[in-house]
Amino acid sequence: MTGSHAASAQSPPSTEELDQAAELTRAVSVAFRGQVVGQGRLLTSMLVALMTEGHVLLESVPGLAKTLASSTLAKAVAAQFSRIQCTPDLLPSDIVGTQVYDPRHHVFETQLGPVHANIVLLDEINRASAKTQSAMLEAMQERQTSIAGQVHPLPRPFMVLATQNPIDDEGTYVLPQAQMDRFLLKEVLDYPSPDDETAMLDRIGDGRLGGGGGHGALVSGVIQPADVLALQELTSRVYVDASVKRYIVELVAATRDAEKVVGPEIGAYVETGASPRGSIAFFAVARALAVLAGRDHVIPEDVRELRHSVLRHRIRLTFDALADRVQPETVIDAVFAASPTP
Repeated sequence: MTGSHAASAQSPPSTEELDQAAELTRAVSVAFRGQVVGQGRLLTSMLVALMTEGHVLLESVPGLAKTLASSTLAKAVAAQFSRIQCTPDLLPSDIVGTQVYDPRHHVFETQLGPVHANIVLLDEINRASAKTQSAMLEAMQERQTSIAGQVHPLPRPFMVLATQNPIDDEGTYVLPQAQMDRFLLKEVLDYPSPDDETAMLDRIGDGRLGGGGGHGALVSGVIQPADVLALQELTSRVYVDASVKRYIVELVAATRDAEKVVGPEIGAYVETGASPRGSIAFFAVARALAVLAGRDHVIPEDVRELRHSVLRHRIRLTFDALADRVQPETVIDAVFAASPTP
């Protein structure tokens, strides 16, 4: 890289670039809302993950439009979409691919698996065995797969949306803490409001949504994968002041010493705090939120906005917390309340 290119790569986004980013993200948002009723926080998280090359873990009861949201986002960005339904007998080769013998030419041919797509929906990830989960998570981390000793890079952009159902425990394999840590965000979806659910019925009655959850095919590519890569490059140039970096580090460190920071009443419920991946996630998420807000720099509010999504799967609570029905969000809010804002 030449000196001029290196300098431009570090320059903060210009007003023109931020305006163009706003147009791109607005187009995706409009397409998304045209198919999915409500779920505004989910839209924000998916945009943030797309802009930071991150992955999202979605948890909810069935029927809250996780699949529709994923396919709609993929169509909006003209990306290749792949859905993998996880079952206990799913093999790693079913995800990453395998070699198949061609008897006509007496050679083995490589067949790439469904993970080789831009946006991959890993449905009910906790139903897959630990071995299969590991294969998928390796692809997420390394951005490549290995088949018969040959490395196959994954396409860019690449994002995984993994879902898990918290109410069906039979035949499931709980994701280990170290593997959940690889997801940039964890979104917990709630039931729609009465107004949103009424609007959903109105759309079905008008033929704008299918009774089975919608026609994602109605969405056309409002932006292109190249635009997503441009958004990612732009996000990586957002300025983060040293005081905000220290704020992020202090917040994550506070989860590791929660009793000292928030007191024993709440802090005693924390078994282990967030790893350095928590700091990295806050750093990336805050930059993306700054772009969505039209700013070339991060402010403390960007760090706080998605705090639950960044930390809820990175804090391990004790059995007492489960017995007392203490949620991770309670601990997260206490840590943020006890940490001085720069």
